[in-house]
Amino acid sequence: MALFAQESLNPGVKKREVFGWAMYDFANSGYTTVVLTAVFNAYFVGVVARGADWGTLAWTLALGVSNALVMVTMPLLGAYADAHAAKKRVLVLATVGCVLATAALAKVGPGDLALAVAAVIVSNLCYAWGESITASFLPELAQRHAMGRVSGWGWSFGYFGGMLTLGLSLGYVLWAQGQGLPASHFVPVSMLITAVIYAVASLATFVLLGERAQPQPHVKTGLAPAIERLQQTWHEARRYEDFVWLLACALFYQAGISVIIALAAVYAEQVLGFKQTQTMALVFLVNIASAIGAFGFGYLQDRIGHRRALGLTLWGWVLMTVLAVMATSAPLFWVAAVIAGLCMGSSQSAGRALAALFAPPTRVAEFFGLWTFAVRLSAIVGPITYGLVTWVTDGNHRIAILSTGLFFVVGLVLLMRINVERGRLAAGHPLDQPV
Repeated sequence: MALFAQESLNPGVKKREVFGWAMYDFANSGYTTVVLTAVFNAYFVGVVARGADWGTLAWTLALGVSNALVMVTMPLLGAYADAHAAKKRVLVLATVGCVLATAALAKVGPGDLALAVAAVIVSNLCYAWGESITASFLPELAQRHAMGRVSGWGWSFGYFGGMLTLGLSLGYVLWAQGQGLPASHFVPVSMLITAVIYAVASLATFVLLGERAQPQPHVKTGLAPAIERLQQTWHEARRYEDFVWLLACALFYQAGISVIIALAAVYAEQVLGFKQTQTMALVFLVNIASAIGAFGFGYLQDRIGHRRALGLTLWGWVLMTVLAVMATSAPLFWVAAVIAGLCMGSSQSAGRALAALFAPPTRVAEFFGLWTFAVRLSAIVGPITYGLVTWVTDGNHRIAILSTGLFFVVGLVLLMRINVERGRLAAGHPLDQPV
């Protein structure tokens, strides 16, 4: 069977449309790679906060505020997008907001704490909106039996976008350092590189991806009706109990992933003494491993089942955490980073595929809004827990990363409560394929 078989797609869906959809993962991956993971987080702690003891906690609190706003707004945006068949319009709004706020980070220098916090909050908020809305297109594009592989296509392709953005930024950083220029010069330029690639690459999505959903005229619009509809979804939680268990599971394992995304560079620099170029090279390797993991696991999860595949990745995360704690030199930490990369793409792809399977066809964007609510709550809990642990332990990052491993263990326990067949039936999807 061909790797990109037409049979994996719903009737009427063309491969170029799936390419356009995947291009959004390509476009926005540079934001997480450069801003949240490799460059700006360490810059925020070391330069903007001037290396203060509260720097790591301030970074995690800024992300926490942003993610709290996502939790409040995304379910409402999802309900609005479903009612008006407006997913593409919301996606345009999110993209413009994230691109402009990322460009604003280029204005941040030493001590510019207020501007840095404001731009991080807005850019991360808009990024999360776009991530959720683009995920809600998945059930319209992929056959139910191929959710895993099609989701994996997007995630794996996205990591190449992250590598492109990071590679260009790394090239500029090496040149700038050769000229004797400080981080306050080359980090802002890397923010502009990230914003431009996001803007240009996302154009393919808006040109090629269609809006298949139909408006629902019987659905009332506005803030109050959207809240009422979300309340109805929660009241029906017993019917969608497996989706609820998935949200609980994601809350914990995504909390651990959020720590790795937001604080891996800080850990590498603070514990192992990595330099900026070493950290960027490390994240570049992680992106390669993530692309391989997302693509390969996409096919594996369709074969062995999404829950089992997700469980394998969570065990991988536990192993990664143990190795990171044990690492006293760069080589072992590089091994841990490769494992993290393999698990990163595959676990996020598997979670997105399960959420798509459990979402009723007429409420896809709304359910992905709830999925985003759980993921963003985890992005508050994980990094802030890490920041608090480092603060309480006088900067002991090893204890903080060890505490992160507990999130993956709890996720494994909650995963056992999910019944995929029951969840699919509740959503109205027939059991025509093994899961």
